[in-house]
Amino acid sequence: MTHITVLGAGLVGSAIVKDLAREARFAVTAVDFNQAALDKLATEGSTGYPHPITTVQADLQSMHDLTPLIADSDLVICAVPGFMGFATLKKIIQASKNVVDISFFPEDAFLLDELAQSQGVTAVVDCGVAPGLCNIQAGYADTLLDHVERYECYVGGLPHVRQWPYEYKAVFSPVDVLEEYTRPARFVEYGQNVVRPALSDVELLDFPGVGTLEAFNTDGLRSLQRTLCAPFMKEKTLRYPGHVNLMRVFRDSGFFDTHLVEVGGNAIRPIDLTAKLIFKQWQLQPGEEDFTVMRVVVEGEKAGKSRRYTYDLLDRYDHATQTTSMARTTGYTCTLVARMVLDRQFTQKGICPPEYVGRTEGCYTTLLDGYAERNIYVTETH
Repeated sequence: MTHITVLGAGLVGSAIVKDLAREARFAVTAVDFNQAALDKLATEGSTGYPHPITTVQADLQSMHDLTPLIADSDLVICAVPGFMGFATLKKIIQASKNVVDISFFPEDAFLLDELAQSQGVTAVVDCGVAPGLCNIQAGYADTLLDHVERYECYVGGLPHVRQWPYEYKAVFSPVDVLEEYTRPARFVEYGQNVVRPALSDVELLDFPGVGTLEAFNTDGLRSLQRTLCAPFMKEKTLRYPGHVNLMRVFRDSGFFDTHLVEVGGNAIRPIDLTAKLIFKQWQLQPGEEDFTVMRVVVEGEKAGKSRRYTYDLLDRYDHATQTTSMARTTGYTCTLVARMVLDRQFTQKGICPPEYVGRTEGCYTTLLDGYAERNIYVTETH
């Protein structure tokens, strides 16, 4: 029996747990501070799965050593919020456990590369949809070309029904969403690293089956700036038109600030209050439909001829399993790569961004096959 521990049982973490638990070869343990989320998983996992889902209530942020918690694990999946992701990943590596991480923390994961190498650990980071799938596609396309000239990614998770004033619902941690609106966007132009404010360079794009969306700069390239040698690279987030201007008002008015302010004798961070208030309106209701749309474009040369590969994804809420599209596309990318690590299809040691998976022979095909089994489809044109 292969033992897998999933740290985090939120919207995406719970989808990860259930996808893994459906295989008889896996015994899955879910760990979270939220007992209600664990109880729901335990109830759902008591029937219809080969083995019951084990749950453990724990405050991961306050634990200095995770070794006792994950001692029996053959692999750990880190699905905690971004603000605690780096520290949690470090503890997992210190415990000498292979790990697949989707926490999307702001720190540089390569700071842990030496530690992971010394521990003989495979640590696949940023392994969701974006970052994640888009990186895998970049790595795969890189193997098809002699030289990559341009990489572009446009991605967004949105509610099917638009509702005023936000026309948006948070399909993962609201604090992590708000960071997309504040963290400076780093990308590459003419081979030079460029930094621009988030929510800048707005453009309108049309997507089949969706319509017109607005795209704006966000800090999504991450490891690709280091691992992909292309003179032009950028990532933009997609929202319904009008969302950017509203978020600019919030940001420029200080509602996303992280420094403490005094209110009624109490010191608070404005972003924490904003997240708490907005989350009530951004929370997907049971059965509420969402969709994920992504377009990745990779251009370059092969044998002296120009080549362009375009990968389009449009996925929607799964009524049969009552799973959001963002949980599907993020969580199943994670679980499929986790299977590759466990099956020794991907064995590279150290910190491994998903583009390393895409460059490994056979891994992209395995990913697409796994998607198809879960009714997720990527269209490729070239």
